[in-house]
Amino acid sequence: MEKIIEVAENGLHLVLEITDEQDVRLLHFGALPFKSGDISADHKPGFRLMELQLSGEDRAEYHGRTHRASYPGLRMVYTGYSDTVNNLGRKLEIVLADPLTGLSAIQHFQFYKGIAVIRSWSQLINKGENEVSVEYISSFALTGVDKEGAGNRNDKIEVSLAHSGWQSELQWRTYSLPELGMSHLADRGSKRIACSNTGSWSAAELIPMAVLHNKASGSSLFWQIEHNGSWHWEMTDQYDQLTLLVSGPTEHDNHWWKKLQPGEEFISVPVAVGVVSGGFEQAIAELTAYRRTIRRPNEDNELLRVIFNDYMNCLWGAPTTEKLLPLIDAAAEVGCEYFCIDAGWYAPGEWWDGVGQWEPSLERFPEGIKYVLDYIRGKGLIPGLWLELEVMGINSPKLAETDDSWFFMRHGKRVKDRSRYQLDYRNPRVVEHADGVIRRLVEEYGVGYIKMDYNINAGIGTETGADSFGDGLLEHNRAYLAWLDRIFIRYPQLVIENCSSGGMRMDYAMLSRHSIQSTSDQEDYVRYASIAAASPAALTPEQSAVWSYPLSEGDDEEVIFNMINALLLRVHLVVLMTILKKKKKDKNVHK
Repeated sequence: MEKIIEVAENGLHLVLEITDEQDVRLLHFGALPFKSGDISADHKPGFRLMELQLSGEDRAEYHGRTHRASYPGLRMVYTGYSDTVNNLGRKLEIVLADPLTGLSAIQHFQFYKGIAVIRSWSQLINKGENEVSVEYISSFALTGVDKEGAGNRNDKIEVSLAHSGWQSELQWRTYSLPELGMSHLADRGSKRIACSNTGSWSAAELIPMAVLHNKASGSSLFWQIEHNGSWHWEMTDQYDQLTLLVSGPTEHDNHWWKKLQPGEEFISVPVAVGVVSGGFEQAIAELTAYRRTIRRPNEDNELLRVIFNDYMNCLWGAPTTEKLLPLIDAAAEVGCEYFCIDAGWYAPGEWWDGVGQWEPSLERFPEGIKYVLDYIRGKGLIPGLWLELEVMGINSPKLAETDDSWFFMRHGKRVKDRSRYQLDYRNPRVVEHADGVIRRLVEEYGVGYIKMDYNINAGIGTETGADSFGDGLLEHNRAYLAWLDRIFIRYPQLVIENCSSGGMRMDYAMLSRHSIQSTSDQEDYVRYASIAAASPAALTPEQSAVWSYPLSEGDDEEVIFNMINALLLRVHLVVLMTILKKKKKDKNVHK
């Protein structure tokens, strides 16, 4: 007998239909109640709850490169659901099973109290007698995203994307579907609008999120993929409806493929999905409330201390005791609260390809780096240091203590990028090494702030202990997050800034843990203005670190422009060269 499950929670309306054949369809996920007349009976088979493709299985109808029409996705049948409440809010779990392979699947929908956003993910459990191989699993699937409101989707639907690149992060653009290459010309097709990231920089080209606005209904659907590696989302058309599929890595797009032995399970990458009545700003406001809810509770996002960092347009990775002491004095005088010594503190000269030991350079700090760090603390500031703990330089002395198991491997060779090797955080010896560096900096040196940088992209993944390159990358990504969780438990007052050549890993797998994010390496304060203005759409303002660096040759307007860029966000101050030169000038005038 046909069954309908209707949920109204926090301004979200969700409707599931279970047919007599036990096919499960997600008919509605919206800001307004469901209108049955919006969907004709012959279109309902396209409203899939989940898409799932196994190796050796067929595909249905015209699909092109899309992930729709999958098997056993089309064969999965309903076996039950649970509707519970936990400390976050209401929780739905819809359980499916494949009668041929014995594979079980659970679609998870976690609601959050008072917020029109869910976190969605899929769980696969091999309850069969034979191995299965997964090529694609959706974390969230929704057909009919254009069904509300009059008019053709060519005209009424617009999609906002945040393009990104080194020194050019957060370039928001809004498009119609035809402008993205998908015109409504048939009831189904092989064309897709696809946004994807492959590699260990999750935001190398696009921030893992989007906003879809329906101008006819006045509502906006939005989503973010909460993962620090490869991810994929796409829109396609079927049954004369627009379908959204959101996932982590896939085989066809990201080199990910996973075997499940009997009894084994896999959990997909989580995604946040919400819908509001209103446009882009209303969508971002709701997403901001959600981001604050899922973020690790921390003092940093309450106190919002001002950071001085000596790198950008200042020391450029060449700190010494002599250079730092007057900067520390000036930073204390103008009211900075953190003083972070950036790159270069661990090597006497060129250091790029030699990093890995993270021991202070005696040439740069003859009295020892602790002398400078203590000087910082004596001035009332919290000392910080720069690290890049996920890599090891190809000429690092530390390599003598390692073997290939420490690093990403492809085709029997270590993965090399920009003269560095990628460390594999699934290896306990790598974790032991990272733990030791953090312990020394925090417990011996008294560091309270770490700028954690990451300046390579390790590519499609690693073959070591993995079913595919993408499988190795995904497991490493998760192992790194687990390491971060342990560090924050061990040192709850420690602030670790998330930086990847600026904003190349700006995602909420990282930002649910880190209290602060470097938004860019952009060196021109005028060009930085658009990045600063756009950043609150991708992360909460209190996590958004923006450089402020008026230079000595600039005028008052430059100072004002720089400070306006940063003051509504997190201030990364580099104005001390101006202050020091002004002091010197005033002293000469006095003489």
